[in-house]
Amino acid sequence: MVRFDKNKIKSLEKIYRLNLINSCTGYKSANLLGSMDSEGNTNLAIFSSITHLGSDPAMIGFVLRPRTVPRNTYNNMFITKYFTVNHVRAMDIKDAHHTSAKYPKEISEFEKTKFEPEFLDGFKAPFVKNSNIKFGCKYLNEYDIKENNTILIVASIECLYVEKGSLEDDGWIRLDKAETVAINGLDGYAKTKLIDRFEYARPKK
Repeated sequence: MVRFDKNKIKSLEKIYRLNLINSCTGYKSANLLGSMDSEGNTNLAIFSSITHLGSDPAMIGFVLRPRTVPRNTYNNMFITKYFTVNHVRAMDIKDAHHTSAKYPKEISEFEKTKFEPEFLDGFKAPFVKNSNIKFGCKYLNEYDIKENNTILIVASIECLYVEKGSLEDDGWIRLDKAETVAINGLDGYAKTKLIDRFEYARPKK
């Protein structure tokens, strides 16, 4: 077992430390966030920090890096208030990862990848056409995390689309059937496979 204390972590070479800390927390969700500015320019970006905050009302949260450089996704959702979250399939990981490249706002990542934008039921942001699980969100609030100048974004789920074959009778979504992948660190992608599912845990008698 290799041990890293706080001082050792701080002294590590930057890229080594980045890889270490970003992967030690375990697998993370792989999602493409679709957005559009007030002039109709679309944007698509990979995120790995999205988590649910509650089911009633249905809300999600995710962390944005410091705004020391232009953040097209943030600017779009702050102005228009709407964005989409789209699961990434195994066959799409190369293009999904490419959306992390920094393009000017006039250039859409949809144009630089094989992803196709899809506008569903009048929602004001583009979905990814071939994503098997996707949902439309509305920006609600943000909270500054002063310790490292990041931002926690809170949003409501306005609509949800799930591929029928992955939706169970009790509302549970089987992610491996939807071909959803996970992220390991910043640049590693992994397939998901269900091991088991258990009933609600209660104290043993």
